[in-house]
Amino acid sequence: MTSRGAGTAFSRKNYRLSTEPEKSKVTGIVNSRLLNDYLHRVFTNADGNQPAAAYRKHLTFQNLQEHLDRLLAEESGSEDSRDQVAEGRLGPSTVVLDHTSGFEGLLLVDDDLLGVIGHSNFGSIRATTCVYKGKWIYEVLISSQGLMQIGWCTLNCRFNQEEGVGDTPDSYAYDGNRVRKWNVTTTNYGKSWAAGDIVSCLIDLDEGTIAFCLNGISLGTAFDNITRGAGMAYFPAISLSFKESVAFNFGSRPLRYPVEGYRPLQDPPVADLVKARKLLGYLKNVIHIGIDVTEGKLVEKDTSMWQLQGEPTVLITLAHIFNYFSPLMCKVYLVEDVLMTFLLSILERGGAVEAHPLIQQLLDLMWLLMEEYEVHECLKQLLMSLLRAYRFSPIIPDLGLQIHYLRLTIAVLKHEKSRKYLLSNVLFDVLRSVVFFYIKSPLRVEEAGLQELIPTTWWPNRFTKEGKESKEVKEESAEERLRRRAYERGCQRLKKRIEVVEGLQVQILKLLLNNEDRGGGEASRYIFLNKFRKFLQENASNRGNLTVLCPPEYMVCFLHRLIAALRFFWDGHKAKTPAALSSEEAYVPPQLFYNGKVDYFDLQRLGGLLSHLKKTLKDDLAAKANVLIDPAELQAVTMDDLDEDEESATSAAQSQRPSAALAIGGALARPGWLSSPTLGRANRFLSTAAVSLMNPRRPLGTLEKIKVRTLSVEQRTEEDIEGSHGNEGLLLGRPPEEPDQPITENSLLEILDGIVMMYNLSVHQQLGKMVGVSDDVNEYAMALKDTEEKISRCPKRRRDIHEELLKSQKVFSEKLNHLSRRLAWINVTIYSKEKMQDVYWLLRVCIRTIEHGDRTGSLFAFMPEFYLSVAMNSYSALKNYFSPVNSMEELPGYEETLMRLAAILAKHFADSRIVGTDIRDSLMQALASYVCYPHSLRAVERIPEEQRISMMKNLLAPYEQRPWAQTNWILVRLWRGCGFGYRYTRLPHLLKTKPEDASLPSLQKPCPSTLLQQHMADLLRSDRDLAPSFLNSVLNQLNWAFSEFIGMIQEIQQAAERLERNFVDSRQLKVCATCFDLSVSLLRVLEMTVTLAPEIFLDWNRPSSELLLRRLAQLLNQVLNRVTAERNLFDRVVNLRLPGLESVDHYPILVAVTGILVRLLVDTDVQGAERATAVLLADPCFQLRSIQYLLGHAEPSALAAAAPATDKRHFSLHTCKCQHCVGSWAVLITRPRLPWWDRDAGVCIPCDMSQPSSAWGQASMAPTLSPSSGTWDGAVFSACFWQQFCPFVVPSARLAASSMGIPVPATRVSVLAGPQGSHSPHAHPVCPHRHRVHQCRGAGEGGQDAEPPE
Repeated sequence: MTSRGAGTAFSRKNYRLSTEPEKSKVTGIVNSRLLNDYLHRVFTNADGNQPAAAYRKHLTFQNLQEHLDRLLAEESGSEDSRDQVAEGRLGPSTVVLDHTSGFEGLLLVDDDLLGVIGHSNFGSIRATTCVYKGKWIYEVLISSQGLMQIGWCTLNCRFNQEEGVGDTPDSYAYDGNRVRKWNVTTTNYGKSWAAGDIVSCLIDLDEGTIAFCLNGISLGTAFDNITRGAGMAYFPAISLSFKESVAFNFGSRPLRYPVEGYRPLQDPPVADLVKARKLLGYLKNVIHIGIDVTEGKLVEKDTSMWQLQGEPTVLITLAHIFNYFSPLMCKVYLVEDVLMTFLLSILERGGAVEAHPLIQQLLDLMWLLMEEYEVHECLKQLLMSLLRAYRFSPIIPDLGLQIHYLRLTIAVLKHEKSRKYLLSNVLFDVLRSVVFFYIKSPLRVEEAGLQELIPTTWWPNRFTKEGKESKEVKEESAEERLRRRAYERGCQRLKKRIEVVEGLQVQILKLLLNNEDRGGGEASRYIFLNKFRKFLQENASNRGNLTVLCPPEYMVCFLHRLIAALRFFWDGHKAKTPAALSSEEAYVPPQLFYNGKVDYFDLQRLGGLLSHLKKTLKDDLAAKANVLIDPAELQAVTMDDLDEDEESATSAAQSQRPSAALAIGGALARPGWLSSPTLGRANRFLSTAAVSLMNPRRPLGTLEKIKVRTLSVEQRTEEDIEGSHGNEGLLLGRPPEEPDQPITENSLLEILDGIVMMYNLSVHQQLGKMVGVSDDVNEYAMALKDTEEKISRCPKRRRDIHEELLKSQKVFSEKLNHLSRRLAWINVTIYSKEKMQDVYWLLRVCIRTIEHGDRTGSLFAFMPEFYLSVAMNSYSALKNYFSPVNSMEELPGYEETLMRLAAILAKHFADSRIVGTDIRDSLMQALASYVCYPHSLRAVERIPEEQRISMMKNLLAPYEQRPWAQTNWILVRLWRGCGFGYRYTRLPHLLKTKPEDASLPSLQKPCPSTLLQQHMADLLRSDRDLAPSFLNSVLNQLNWAFSEFIGMIQEIQQAAERLERNFVDSRQLKVCATCFDLSVSLLRVLEMTVTLAPEIFLDWNRPSSELLLRRLAQLLNQVLNRVTAERNLFDRVVNLRLPGLESVDHYPILVAVTGILVRLLVDTDVQGAERATAVLLADPCFQLRSIQYLLGHAEPSALAAAAPATDKRHFSLHTCKCQHCVGSWAVLITRPRLPWWDRDAGVCIPCDMSQPSSAWGQASMAPTLSPSSGTWDGAVFSACFWQQFCPFVVPSARLAASSMGIPVPATRVSVLAGPQGSHSPHAHPVCPHRHRVHQCRGAGEGGQDAEPPE
C-alpha cells in the first residue's frame, strides 16, 4: 500500500534509504550518531540490556532489517523444539470439531468448526484430537444454559438421540443445567451454569482423574480411576438438546482460566507469540523515546500524549517494526494476547476515553503502515476478542471487567476510518454486536458480589396490582421498615454501577449514529441504518426458526440503549431547528408506509398484502399522495400472486427475502445467533441422515417502483434518505392531512420505526418472562410466612416436627435472600423507572403514529400491523410488568394517554380498513381487557360521545359472520355488577380454590358502566332494525352454545359410566366448559337487554317484539328443564367434579335465567307483565318443577324417592345465608329498579346453599301441585306459583287465565318473612286440586307429558 506522511511517500515494501545521497535528500533525518543511539535504544536485546557503545554495531536504516532479523531469531532454536508434536496427543495440531464422522443427530456447526448448536433432541459431537497420556484442558463457552452434557469420550462410545456423553461406559460428563455428573449413572456435582459462563474440562491421564472448573473455580474431582491403557484415548465431546449452543476453545485463543500443569489440546503459536511481544516492546520504545533535534539528544516522552507529528526518523523506524508486526496481527491468538492486552493497558490509567489519544494514533499507524487486508483482519479479530471477553467475563461487584472492555470498544470506534469499516463489514455481518448492549443477569448472586452490595434483603408481603384481589397489608413494623430502607439503599448502589455500563453502551451507539463524519465517504449513521434494517429483516423473516433470532434478552437492552441514543440526536436536531418536533412529540409519518422508501419485508399491513393494496388503492395514492404505481409493476405483482398461489407459504416467504435455508426439506434456515459467541453468520449443518449443503444467498428483491427514484437497502445513499433540492427523501408523498412541519432528520424517523418493530419482535415477550422472578419471590414469601405460623403453633413436645419446620424455614429464607438480590438486579436492568419511561414513550409514539395514519383515510390500510400491536402490548407491559416497582399513574400525561388509547381501541376494533383477523382479534381482546379495570373503563367513558356511541353500535352488530365471543364478553363486563346475583368476582363454588392468576381480567371486581349501558339502551330503542338483528343473533348463538354443551356432557357421562377405565380428553372438557361459559354470558347479555330496554320484548307495537319474546321464553324453558331436573344429566356431570369443568355449576346459569324472569315479570307495567306471563305459560316447554327447583323445593315424587339422602344438596336462590344475597332477593322482589351492586360493599360471597336460612320464614312458599304440561290446567297451577313468586304478576296471570276460559280460584293470604324479620302479606290463589296433591306428577326428565289432573 502507499502511505502518506510528512510530505514523503513511503511503501512498506520499499522504505529503506539505500544510499547516503538518498539519505541526504530526505529532510528531518537526524545525524548518524543520534540515529544510531536512537535505534539501539528502540531495538534492545532480548534481556533488555544494551551493549557498551564500543562493542555495539553501528545501526542505520540500511542495516536495520538485518539487525531486526537477528533479534527476532535469537530464541528460534528453543521455540522450534516446542512446535513438535506433544507426547500423549493424537490428531491434527489444529483442533476443531469433527464434522465429518464424529457426530450424532442434527447439529449446526460454525464455519470455524468451534461453535455448535443442537438441532435435534440430543445431538452429540466430538473433537478431531484425542489424548492418552498427560494432563490436558479445554474450555467451553456457554451460550445458553439449557440441557447439555460436556466432557470426554472414547472412540468406542456410541451415542443416539436419547444417550449422549456420560450415558455410556468410558464417557464422562458434567451437566450444569441439572447440576449433576454422568457416567452411566448420575450423582449431584458442581454448580448450576448460566449463559456467559466458561466451563474448563480437565483430564489427568497420569492419575486417572477428570475434573471441571466453572469460571476458573474448581468444582472438585468428578471422576477417578477412569479407564486407561492400550487403545484408550479420550476426545473432548458434548451432547446438547435442541437450540442449546456453545463454543469451544481448544487452544486457538488464550485460555481464559489456565490451570497450572495442564496443557491446552492445541499448542499456542509460541514462536509467533515471542516475536509479537518483542515487536510490541519495540513499538512501546518508539512511543516512549523522543528525539530532541535541537539539543541532539534522546528524551523521555509522555506516552499518553504521544503523536507522530510527521517525524521521518520515527516514521521509518515504525515502518520497519510494522513490516514484521503486521502479518502477525492477522492471527486471532496474537491479537487477543498481545494487541488487545496492550490497548487495555493504555486505558488502565483511568480517566475518560478522550484522555487517551494514543489509541487513535496507533490506529492511524495501522492504516498507514499495514496492508489494507491486514488492517481489516486485525480489526475484525480485535472486535471479536473484545466482544467475547465482554460477554464471558464474570459479574463482579463494580462491573469493572465489563466497563474495561466497553471503554476499549469505544476507543476503537472513535477512530472514524476503523468505525466505518467495522460498521460496513463486521459489526452486523460477522459479529453479533448487539451483545455489547446486553447486561447479563447473574444466576449465582454470591459470585456476582451482590451480597456485599445488598447485605440486607427484603421482600414485599404481597404485590398490589390494579385489579388484583389482595388482603389489606398490615402496617409494617419498625424492623421491617429498617430492612426495607437498607434494601433500597443497596438497590440504589447497584443501580449506580449498572448505569455506568449503560452509559458506555449508549456512547457506542452515539458513535454509530454519528452523521457528521462524512470525510472519505458515507456518514456512519447511514451505514448503521442499512445494517440495522437488515438485522430487523433477519429477525422478522425467521420468527419460526429460533436458532436464527437475536435472543430476546439482548433485544430488550438494545432497545433501551437505542432509544436513549435516538432521543439524544432527536433533541439535538430540535435545538438546531426550533421548528422541528421534540422527542416528546415524536411519531412516524404515514407516508413511510406506502412510498416504498422503507422496506417492511413480508410483514402484514392493516389492509392485507402490499401487492393487493397497490392494486386496490392506486387511485387514492395518486390523488392524495401523488404516488404513481408503474403499470408494469402492477402486472408483475399480479403474476407474482399467481405464482404464490401455486407454492406453499414457506417457499413463498423464502422467495421474497434473503435466505440460506438448508436442504433438509427447505425448512432449516441459516443459523446465526445461538451458536458461536461471536461468529456464526454462515454455518455447516450436520445430520446423521444426510450432510446438507447450504443454499446460496439470494439478493434482496427490488422495492416498489414509484414515480421517483427508489432503491434497495444496499443502494440507498444519504440523499435518498434525507432528501435534497426538492426531494423529500423518506417523506415523499405527504398526504394533505399531514401537517407541513419538519419533524426531525429522516434517518432518525427510520430508526424510530425500527425501534417499534424491535419491541414487537421479542421485547414484549421478554418483559413478560422476567416477571416470573417477582412471582417466585411472592410465593416463597407466602411459604415462609406459613412455615413461621406453623412453628409458632407447633407443640413443644413434638421436637421432630419443630426441627423439620426449622429446616424448611431456613431453606425458604435462603431462597428468598437469593431471589430478592436477583430481583434487585432485574428491577434495575429491566423494570427500572427509566426503562418504564422508555416503554411509555414508545406507547405515546405509537398512539400519535396511529392517529396521524387514521387521518389519511383509506391510506391507513398501508400501516404495518405491528404499530397497533405495540400500542396494546406496551400498555399491557406498563400495567402488568412494571408494577409494583413503579406506578403507571405517576407517568406524565397518563390520563390523557389512557383516553387516547381507549379512543383507538374503540374506533378500530371494527374498522373496515383493517382486514387481518389476528389484529382484529387483538384489538377486541385489548378492548375487553380495558373495560375490566375501573381506571381504564373510565378512560373509555371520557372519549368523545360520538366515538362511544359508534363503539356500542359496533358491539351490537349481529353475531353472525364474525368472532362474537369477545364482543359478548365486553357487553357482559359492562353489565357485571348490575345483574341478578352478579356481583361476584369468582364463582361461589370456586372460592376455596386458588386462582391460577388473580390478575387476569376475568377475575377483576365488577365495574359496570351506566354511561355505556345508557348508550346501548338508546341504540336499541331508537334503531328498530338493530335490536331484532342483534337479539336474534344472540338467541341463535345461545341455542347453539347450550345445545353443544348438552351434547358434550352426554358424551362425558357415557364415557364415565362405562365399566372399563376411560379417560376423557382434556380438550373435550375445555370445549365443554367454554360452551357453558358462553351460554351463561349470552344469558347475561339478554338480561342486560331486557333490563335496559324491556319494550323490545314487551311493546308489541314493534314489529319483532312478540317473536323475540316467544323465542326468549322457549330458550329459557329449555335451559331450566335441562338444568333443574332431579337426578338429571347436568346433575350427574356436575357431581363428577372433573378437572376442567370447575366452572360448570347450577349457580351461574340459574341466576342468569332468574334475572331475566324477574325483570320480565316484576319490573314492568301491568300490560308487559300480562304479555310475558301469557307467553311463558303458553310455551309447551314450561314446567313448574323448574321453578320449584329455583325456590329450593323438589317435586313430591322426587322428595319421596330421595328421603334417605339427608345430606343431599339442593340448589336454591333464596336459601343463601349471605345477607347480601338475601337482601338482594328481597330488593328485586319489592324494589325492582334499585341497583344492588355497591363498590364499597365488596364481593358477594354466597354461602353454603345446602342449609336453609333462618331469615326466611317457613310460609307456604311451594306450589301445592306440579303442573301438567300440555293442558290448560297447568296454567292455573302456574298462576298459583306466580302469585307467590311475583306478587306484581298475579293480576296478569289471573287475566290470562280468564281470557283462556279457565276459572280463577279464590285467594287467601300468606305471610312471607323477609330477611330482616318483617312480614308482608301476599295473596295467591288456592289450588283447586290441592286435595289431589299426591296424585299429580309433572313432566318427566325425558320430556313426556304427565298425567293431567282431574
